[in-house]
Parts: sequence; structure tokens; C-alpha cells
Amino acid sequence: MLTIKQQELLSFIQTRLEEGGVSPSFEEMKEALDLRSKSGIHRLINALEERGFIRRLPNRARALEVLKLPEAMHRNAPKVITPPKPQLVASAPIAANDVLEIPLHGRIAAGVPIEALEGQNMLSVPAALLGSGDHYALEVAGDSMMEAGILDGDFALIQRTDVAREGQIVVALIDDSEATLKYFRREGPKVRLDPANSAYEPQIYDPQQVRIQGKLAGLLRRYN
Repeated sequence: MLTIKQQELLSFIQTRLEEGGVSPSFEEMKEALDLRSKSGIHRLINALEERGFIRRLPNRARALEVLKLPEAMHRNAPKVITPPKPQLVASAPIAANDVLEIPLHGRIAAGVPIEALEGQNMLSVPAALLGSGDHYALEVAGDSMMEAGILDGDFALIQRTDVAREGQIVVALIDDSEATLKYFRREGPKVRLDPANSAYEPQIYDPQQVRIQGKLAGLLRRYN
């Protein structure tokens, strides 16, 4: 069952596809649904994708395809447009590039742990860099992940999660006070956080000392 906003967005996307063969931009969706930010649209699209109503077309810049429409859309007609009849859509439109704003939480150490997740500014990120789920950004401090291509001053784009698989690059919160960006490993009953720089030693902790705060989803780098 979809929420009213999810139905409104799905109906708006479907109508734009039928009218011009091109899915709307995030800015157009935000205005149509009268939302304050494009991050709200991002969450709605993730929810529709997870429920199988839309999909993102591969190798295209944020192209969307409507797979189905719910029966409930007829009972809860959205304010944006009059919803079309349920149907499968086989078109493959190309959408415009979009930019999302995600929270920027301070600096995170790629060397030794430092305090992280302080304050909350916003960082504009090309939407194509982000997949499904909720995201935030951290500015990298240090060089211990340089052999993984993560450099001092980069912006790490993090997908929120509290679990990690062996070998993933994660944000690990240590003793509920300090966070670091490292490879996640297990060593017997311990948790090992590995750097990607031979000049640094792995960090080994008891499992109760470490909480996963997210996994690396992408990087942004500025060139001056």
C-alpha cells in the first residue's frame, strides 16, 4: 500500500512519460508535490523502487520507468494530476541530470579515529552517484585509505546501515564517541578495521566497542 505522496509522485512520473516520453527532473517533482527539498523526492523514489512500482534504467542519467500502478490510485486520486488506468509501461525515457542535497556531517578520519557526525550542513551531490537508501556525506581527513583511492579532503558518500559484510569500507563508530573510515574485517572474536596504507596498522576492537554507521557508496573530489 502506497502513501498519498508516493501515489502522487508515481502518477506525476507516469503522466510526464505519457506526455513527452521523458521522466521529470527532481526539481520538477519537488515543485509538483510541494516539498521543501529534493531529498524528500529521493526517499519517495527509493520507496517506489523497493515496492516494484518503478525502476531506474541502467547506464542512463536517472532515467525512470514505471512498471505498474496500484488499484488504490483510483480511490485516492492525487492532487497533482488525474491518475491514468493501471498498466505496464515499456518505454525507456531519458531523464535530466539531477542534484540532491544530503547532510554533511563534519570530518572523518582515514587515519586514527576522530570525532565525527558533528553539526549538519548540506552537500550537493549528483543523484546518479547515489543508489537506494538514505545517505549522508563526511569529509575525509588523513591518508590511511589512499591506496583505496580515498584521499584527504575527499567527500565520502555514505549509505546508512548498521551491518557490514567482510571487506566493505565502512564508517565505524568506536566506543560511541569516535568514528573512522576503514575496511571491515573479523579476526576471531574481534573486529579488525584495516587501513589502505602500509604505513598504518590495523585497529582491533572488541565487537561491543564498534557500531557500524554506514558503508561507502561513492566519493566526491574537488579540484582547485
